[in-house]
Amino acid sequence: MSAFVLVSGPFTDGRIWDAVVGRLRRKGAGAYPVTLDMRPEADLETQVGDVVRLIDSLDVPRVVLVGHDYAIHPVLGAADLRPERVARVVYLDAGLPQHGDPALALVPDPEVHQLLGAGGDPGPVPPPGPRDWQRWGSTEGLTAEQLEFLSALAVAQPPRTLTQPLRLTGAAAGVPVSAVLCTAGGTTIEGIQELVRVGPPQLRKLADPRVGFFELATGHWPMLSAPRELTEVLCRAAADEGHRLTPPEGEPGFLRPFLLDVPERPRVRSGHVDLHLPEPGETDAPRPAVLFVHGGPLSPDLVPAPRDWPFYVGYARLAASLGAVGAVVEHRLHGLTAYPRAADDVTEAVALLRADPRVDPERIALWFFSGAGLLVTDWLTGPPEWLRCVALTYPILAPLPGWGAVPPRFRPAEALRAGGAEPPALLLTRAGLETPQIAATVERFLEAAAEAGAPVQIIDVPHGAHGFELHGPTDESREAVTRAMTAVLSHLGI
Repeated sequence: MSAFVLVSGPFTDGRIWDAVVGRLRRKGAGAYPVTLDMRPEADLETQVGDVVRLIDSLDVPRVVLVGHDYAIHPVLGAADLRPERVARVVYLDAGLPQHGDPALALVPDPEVHQLLGAGGDPGPVPPPGPRDWQRWGSTEGLTAEQLEFLSALAVAQPPRTLTQPLRLTGAAAGVPVSAVLCTAGGTTIEGIQELVRVGPPQLRKLADPRVGFFELATGHWPMLSAPRELTEVLCRAAADEGHRLTPPEGEPGFLRPFLLDVPERPRVRSGHVDLHLPEPGETDAPRPAVLFVHGGPLSPDLVPAPRDWPFYVGYARLAASLGAVGAVVEHRLHGLTAYPRAADDVTEAVALLRADPRVDPERIALWFFSGAGLLVTDWLTGPPEWLRCVALTYPILAPLPGWGAVPPRFRPAEALRAGGAEPPALLLTRAGLETPQIAATVERFLEAAAEAGAPVQIIDVPHGAHGFELHGPTDESREAVTRAMTAVLSHLGI
């Protein structure tokens, strides 16, 4: 039987695994919970050493390392130092940190980012109270008593465990991997398969046959809410079971040709904005403009960058072919905490666009895609008169479960409910096969719009999934894009 080394997430210690440890041992497996060094001066390397010492102390050939949440960082660090002793790494509702990533990048609580990003020498991060654990992940399935238990055993998290970058040499790259997804937090195997199919190339490694996936229909602390089910899944993972993702065929979806055949137009690059220009008319009068705001978060190392994807180039050329300036902004939405920076990038892009002599500064439309939907908030809070239309295509309109790191400022529905100035014309392209979590954010936004008396024109794509333009062109998807563009340009007087 396997020997499991169990490492828990922030604030907690080995006691959180008690119900799972007992079940594993009754099955004849070894189960060794780790209590990490939580002294204020401890850092990530300190806790990597804690895991390594336990591995070295065990009289077993190899172990299955299980990292829950933050603990995947010390687990990966330990596997990198002892790859020959590790049979498998299990990501238990954890992120996918890479070499050089600090754990803080995946922390969902915005207050922690404020505390550790304020400069100086920040102290330990205080543990959550019973009502605060939801800011670290879904508490679905936890009783009030279990939330009290979490708080009772919790201690402050040393700051440098979250800010010190993970150091990996690649020595454990060949170690098999399992991922256990707690679906109450919004992540599912189906959703990850879709990301692998149409997302950035670096995600293709998740379709490696050495990677197995499992789902648990519970929240972020399955060792408490579903110990029996988690025990079964861990044993199956150790036996190399689990769902395998289907490798994508051909090039990534975002590099496929645009679904409409649009003529190439002159492109002018100005800083972080590309302008696709219409044919010269009878006059040199400035033209209205549409600024396309790509989705995210995306890796800063993504090549090519979004403004060079056929997808966004196609949208901009389509606008230019119909008489508007089609512009694409390269913004820096590289993580959940980067929304303020991305919002600044969009604001700067709008200013640059309106200052361009080829653009009519009084006729501007903004078009947001996917995760950029949260960036619409600022433009609904105090919409300027020159903003004639806001378009949203399969947008995320509220932070998803586990997105607690998104600052409170980015809540589009709340901006509508706050009232104030009349919002610009609103256009929403809605995917009929949208994920339930994203669809719920859209419905809440539409409810807020109805309460605020802000009409929303909706273009439905009944058979379209999130990113439907990348899934292979259909008559339905082509018609939806054409209708959306026509509607936006009509608000610009074209």
